[in-house]
Amino acid sequence: MKIVDESNPIPKYLQISTWLKELIQTGRYADGERLPSEIELSKTCGVNRNTLRQAITELTTVGMLRKEKGTGTFVSSSSPAGLKHKLERISSFRDMLGQSGITARTKVIGRRIVNADEYVARSLFLGANKKVLVVSRVRAGNGTPFIYEESYLPADMFDGILDLDLTGSMYDIISEHFGIVLARSKQTISAVNLIPKIANILKVPVNAAAIFAESITFDDKSIPIELLYSYYRGDKYTLEIELGRYHAKPGSMNIKAEQIGGSPPYDLKFINAG
Repeated sequence: MKIVDESNPIPKYLQISTWLKELIQTGRYADGERLPSEIELSKTCGVNRNTLRQAITELTTVGMLRKEKGTGTFVSSSSPAGLKHKLERISSFRDMLGQSGITARTKVIGRRIVNADEYVARSLFLGANKKVLVVSRVRAGNGTPFIYEESYLPADMFDGILDLDLTGSMYDIISEHFGIVLARSKQTISAVNLIPKIANILKVPVNAAAIFAESITFDDKSIPIELLYSYYRGDKYTLEIELGRYHAKPGSMNIKAEQIGGSPPYDLKFINAG
């Protein structure tokens, strides 16, 4: 069994913490169960105890493990304190938490009809009718607030939606109650510091780091049906993006001497990255 790959650029302690996390999340070690001793684990992983302790500390920091002096290390949660958001398809917060084994809870803190500002109206192609429905929600998991959302919906498309239970998946409501096919979403992501209002809602200090995502979701006729502002806690979220294969342009290997400066000849070496 090879847990640590020496050729892997990822630090050894992170490889070990990932392995331990997998054991915990798949139920090999249950909540409250004691892990093998540091000596046993370091031998199993083929590393020294300092490296092993770094891995333990990594999982202790996110709340998955707890250390009891003189007793050992115990599993305190089968789920990490943070979440990984995969940017590969339209998915709901509930779907994301379900994959992490965390119980999702949504609190609606505002629902109203307003006149859209110029940017919202342009994003949703509202034309002369600038009425939008605004739903503000906090998305939490196991009692921890993760996301603050503001959803803008064309009022003429979603008559009566404000009277519904909006604590579930908005995408499910749009799809099932209104019969709209959610075909694609365009997202713009940036790093921000939270203003007092949102920091207070997410229970973090003012100016805390966060991930801001602006999403425009389209139906199967390419009509925008929702503009969504999402503020993700920076200490609880990571974004995972999977990219396709790189395709080199024809002739890209023919580099001329004058393009890289100096005088020929050159000994150019190219490493195949896969």
